[in-house]
Amino acid sequence: MKADPTAQLALLEVQEIDARADQLRHQRSHLPELAEIAELEASRKVIDDQARDARIVVDDLSAEQAKVDADVEAVRTRRTRDRDRMDQGLISNPKDLERMQRELESLERRIGSLEDDELEVMEKLEEAQRGLAHLDEQLAAHDERLAALAAERDRRFAEIDAELATVEGGRGAKAEGLPADLVALYDKLRASKGGVGAAELRARQCGGCRLTLDNAELAIIARTPADQVVRCEECSRILVRTAESGL
Repeated sequence: MKADPTAQLALLEVQEIDARADQLRHQRSHLPELAEIAELEASRKVIDDQARDARIVVDDLSAEQAKVDADVEAVRTRRTRDRDRMDQGLISNPKDLERMQRELESLERRIGSLEDDELEVMEKLEEAQRGLAHLDEQLAAHDERLAALAAERDRRFAEIDAELATVEGGRGAKAEGLPADLVALYDKLRASKGGVGAAELRARQCGGCRLTLDNAELAIIARTPADQVVRCEECSRILVRTAESGL
């Protein structure tokens, strides 16, 4: 393949622009904020799952407490009613009075048992509520940090995107007028060679694979016409000769 030496030198400039664009894209996709956001989102999901389970426990205990409270109140109401009947002398039959007294004793025991249950449920509920409050605090802290990270990520995205637009905008002017076959070869090599399709031959070294060319290969390149496109024997990239090539 042949290409004017000036076109080959221009291709090096295109390569520099493309390399900078690749750096910016890599920088954009590897911002430290992105890694922290991903880590925090994963952590938040775990905490959110725990909080959801904790809310179910709190709801169940709240319902259980309401039931125990209702049971205690019902028994207390019955005890008050029976006491009032006795105090008002509405029960005069000795047997009925004896039966009522035994019933009141039974109600007192029942109330004591229910109050114990009530206290136990209340303690469990308070503990569950404290656990849920702690999880909610963690979620709030995660959300606050995520919001800050998202703002910083978007700010960095805007900076990088603006620079990338400038870089890509300058590529068109540099690539304009280059031979189509040269550009096609360059693009093909760039895609298969880690983003580097053309490299400078500098101080007897390939700028692509960083290997120093032996004397025999350098002698061949030195005899090659300037408009002949040279390829590195080691990495196959386009080698562009300059005054710094050491030929």
